[in-house]
Amino acid sequence: MKQSEVSKLNAQELTDKLQEFQKKYTDLKVAHAITPLENPVQLRAIRKTVARIQTALTQRELQ
Repeated sequence: MKQSEVSKLNAQELTDKLQEFQKKYTDLKVAHAITPLENPVQLRAIRKTVARIQTALTQRELQ
């Protein structure tokens, strides 16, 4: 999810997406610990998406 996509969402949608991506990240991390993922770069991409969403939520709280 790109920053431009994140900025278009409202706070409720961001919270929903944050929960969704955190769950996806946890599931992939556990799956990677058991058997290596075919594409481990997915972990990094999802982690960065979670950070983007958290940053957007924090910025909106401060405004």
